[in-house]
Amino acid sequence: MSRLAAQQQALLALLFDWPNDAALKNIAAYADSTWARGQKVYQANGHALSSNALHAAYPVLAQLLGDESFEALARALWHVQPPLRGDAAQWGAALAEFVCASDQLADEPYLADVARLEWALHKAGSAADGLADAASFALLAEHEPTNIYLALSPGCATLCSGWPVVSIINAHLQQNPELAQVGQLLRDRVGQDALIWRSGLRPLVRQAQAGEAAFVAALLRGQTLGAALDQAPALDIGAWLPMAVQTGLLLAVRLALPD
Repeated sequence: MSRLAAQQQALLALLFDWPNDAALKNIAAYADSTWARGQKVYQANGHALSSNALHAAYPVLAQLLGDESFEALARALWHVQPPLRGDAAQWGAALAEFVCASDQLADEPYLADVARLEWALHKAGSAADGLADAASFALLAEHEPTNIYLALSPGCATLCSGWPVVSIINAHLQQNPELAQVGQLLRDRVGQDALIWRSGLRPLVRQAQAGEAAFVAALLRGQTLGAALDQAPALDIGAWLPMAVQTGLLLAVRLALPD
């Protein structure tokens, strides 16, 4: 193997091996060159990039863990699941499962769902724009629910959690509810279903109404309004429709194509 090839392998090991004790020993063979010092810069830049990218996508998780612990988590994820795209903003989807599998975070089992909810918000914020079609809402009065589809906001998603994740997120981002209330919800292990969508350019989250998570999930799977309603008998569709239009959750109504 040529010296250049050996240097390249040492670089990859230094950047992505974790724990990287062996990589550091390997690269010590090149310590007499400026090349070796350059690799340390690469690694330091990679760690900084990972921390910045995850802070942007997971601000609440960063607050919950504290800066030092969150940066260590970002470095570990960067080595285990390195970025595969040039856009760092698209990296970090694996964090929730990484947190879930972490022995160090096992005493805080709600953190994985907090991460899942934050990633859903992050994805909603970068989803393609959707256009509202107000004229299409007339189809609701003209056709049976089994013959129409509802087009929802870009980035729309649901998350059903055994923890009060919506309250945790809103307490840190909106200062409502108060942290003391969230602490009590955690102690009582109150579960919450989250609804995520984008209104204009702003990603939003709120606690889902009774039956709403199942209803929206069915719509996102491409089911008709009628089929989705069958899965959410508790949902008050008469109240839901105007609310969904006003908040930008529902963008359009589409007529099912004939067979």
